[in-house]
Amino acid sequence: MASADELTFHEFEEATNLLAETPDAATTSRSDQLTPQGHVAVAVGSGGSYGAEDEVEEESDKAALLQEKQQQQPGFWTFSYYQSFFDVDTSQVLNRIKGSLLPRPGHNFVRHHLRNRPDLYGPFWICATLAFVLAVTGNLTLVLAQRRDPSIHYSPQFHKVTVAGISIYCYAWLVPLALWGFLRWRKGVRERMGPYTFLETVCVYGYSLFVFIPMVVLWLIPVPWLQWLFGALALGLSATGLVFTLWPVVREDTRLVAMVLLSAVVLLHALLAVGCKATPKWTNPSACPAPQMMTEGSLDALR
Repeated sequence: MASADELTFHEFEEATNLLAETPDAATTSRSDQLTPQGHVAVAVGSGGSYGAEDEVEEESDKAALLQEKQQQQPGFWTFSYYQSFFDVDTSQVLNRIKGSLLPRPGHNFVRHHLRNRPDLYGPFWICATLAFVLAVTGNLTLVLAQRRDPSIHYSPQFHKVTVAGISIYCYAWLVPLALWGFLRWRKGVRERMGPYTFLETVCVYGYSLFVFIPMVVLWLIPVPWLQWLFGALALGLSATGLVFTLWPVVREDTRLVAMVLLSAVVLLHALLAVGCKATPKWTNPSACPAPQMMTEGSLDALR
C-alpha cells in the first residue's frame, strides 16, 4: 500500500522553470498518452494566434477551391460546355412536357419545372419530331387526296422535311432571341424586371411546341371543322403556357408594353399554327394531274 508521501502532489522542476519563463503558458495533461519520462506537456503561445491562423488557412482553401472550379469550367467553344445542357433524364423531360401541356395560373414553367437547369435535349428533339411529322403528314394528305380524285398524281416531296425543319428551328431560336433581347433592354428601363436567361427562354419555347405534334397527326382526319378545332385547342394550350411563364417578368413593365409584348407572342404562335395547317398546300395537288396514256390517235397526231 502506498504511503502518504507518495500520494501528495509534487512539482516538477522542468515545468516550474518553463512556467516561470512564460507566465501565459498553459499546462495540459493526458490520461491516455503520457509524455516520455513522465514529464508534463507544456503548451506555450499567446491567446488568439491559433484561431487567426485557422481563419486565414480556411479563407485560402476557399479561394483555392474557387480558382480550381473556374479553371475546370470549360469554354463555350468546347463540346464539354454544351454537354451540361443535354444532361437530363427521361423523367425530367416527361415532367417538363407535362408542364407545357397543362398550364395553370400561378404555375411558372421556369421556376416549377426548369429550376435554373434549362436543357436543350428536349427542345431539340421536339423540333426535329415536329418537322418530321409535318413532312410525313403532308405527303399522306396528298395520298389521301389522290384516292378521292384519281386525276391527282402523287409524287414524294422530300423537300418538305428541309423546309419544315428550317422553319421550325428558326422560330424556336430567333423568336426567343428577339424576346430575350427585348426584355434585357427593358430591364435597363425598368430596374425591377428580372428577365429569364436566353437558354431558359429557348427551353420554354421548345417545350411549348410539343402540343403541335399530336395536333398535326390529328389533322389527317379529313374533316375541316374538326381540324380547325384541334388547331385552336393546341394553339390555346401552347400560347397560354407562354403567357403564364412570361407574365411574372413583363408585369413589372408598363401595362401598354406588357400587353403589346404578350399579344406579339400569341400572334407569332398563331402564325406558326397556320403555317403547320398549310403544310399540305405547299404543292397544289391540282397542279399535278395524273399522266395520261398515249393513244394511237395521239401518236399519229404527233407524227
